[in-house]
Amino acid sequence: MFYGLNNYIKKMLPKRLFYRSLIIVATPIILLQIIITVVFFDSLWIKANKGMTRSLVSEVKTLYEIYQSGQTPKEKILDIYNNNFDFVVRFKENEIFPTNIPERWYSPMDRSLRRELKSAFPASYWFDTTSYKETVYLKIKYENGFLQIFFPKDKIAPSSARIFALWITFPGLLLIFIAIVFLKNQTRPIVNLAKAAEKFGKGEYIKEFRPSGAREIRQAAYEFDKMRKRISVHLKQRSEMLSGISHDLRTPLTRLKLQLALIKQQDLAKKMGDDIEEMERMLNEYLEFSRNQKSEDTEIIHIDNLINEIIKKYDSKKITTHFENNIKISMRKNSIKRCLINLIDNGLSYGKKVEIFTKKTIKDVIIFIDDDGPGIPEKEYANVLKPFYRIDKSRGQNKSGVGLGLSIANDIIRSHGGNISLEKSRSNGLRVKISLPF
Repeated sequence: MFYGLNNYIKKMLPKRLFYRSLIIVATPIILLQIIITVVFFDSLWIKANKGMTRSLVSEVKTLYEIYQSGQTPKEKILDIYNNNFDFVVRFKENEIFPTNIPERWYSPMDRSLRRELKSAFPASYWFDTTSYKETVYLKIKYENGFLQIFFPKDKIAPSSARIFALWITFPGLLLIFIAIVFLKNQTRPIVNLAKAAEKFGKGEYIKEFRPSGAREIRQAAYEFDKMRKRISVHLKQRSEMLSGISHDLRTPLTRLKLQLALIKQQDLAKKMGDDIEEMERMLNEYLEFSRNQKSEDTEIIHIDNLINEIIKKYDSKKITTHFENNIKISMRKNSIKRCLINLIDNGLSYGKKVEIFTKKTIKDVIIFIDDDGPGIPEKEYANVLKPFYRIDKSRGQNKSGVGLGLSIANDIIRSHGGNISLEKSRSNGLRVKISLPF
């Protein structure tokens, strides 16, 4: 039971730290205001209203009894009350006395007035508190007519209630506003740290990151900055080492080419030449893999325009496209371009036609690249995305390469915060599904 209730409360609570902190600060203030308001309303306002109403009804009852006694001229009694008690009293003779009283049970003033009048004038009173803004209209039945009495509402309702409501609401709103300002300042460094971590996770270059906020947040930011710099240095050293090794190997390969040109045995020279060309292709893929590790600024690109720009160098009969609108996305253009070229080349190497189409979802842009080749066994989907992995069957047979094409594409997409998945295409070949966040 408590576990289910706990889960329900977690679902109802906001997810962001700012709003959770605001609830922690604002809830006690609101509860305190409600408690003070209820205590004031019950202990002071209602009691004062009851006392004032009882006093007014007593005055009206006194007027009624003196008027009924007949010892003093009736007109004189009415003039005395009109002049001294802030009443407007008239006797309406031979007029119909209303029987229906407009009831407002939610109004404390009406309830209190009804209760006091009922005890003083059972079934012989009528009043209206809504027809006039500042005045109460009261009728008391007398003989063949009724006494018509007008008196101000402030005789039965204390005016301090509105002032109290204003003073209890305004400071509360002011305190909540101050809390919002302070909480914004406290949560901003955490938001900045989260954005920097997200950018770094996507492989974007962070130009400047300044830790700020409380000591604990600053410490976390400093540690993140140190980690970011260490990882950046490590990636740079790895790329430079791989690039340096690849460049150094070109020199002996060039000497081997020159020596092959002097060999008279053409069969042997051709076999050795093929091996050297394969080694050069391997070196080119190593260099491309190392170039992918270098930082590049992001920019807003129309994905459809980028794909059209790429396929211009291919035979248009071999590639078909289907685009959904013109989708903009923030990306590193050269990296994404290299990724798409790798995938298109891969599809044309093993198939005759490639189909490219895009789709837009709520959070992602999806690019599908289908070919009509022999495909890849489902059990190999995860393996072919690993660096230097080659399969010997189907698509891997009699094809040159070192197994870095899909790995480079996967690395580029993951550095953008997306992912690559493989599945069977509609033409029983391979489908590469690329998902990129907005």
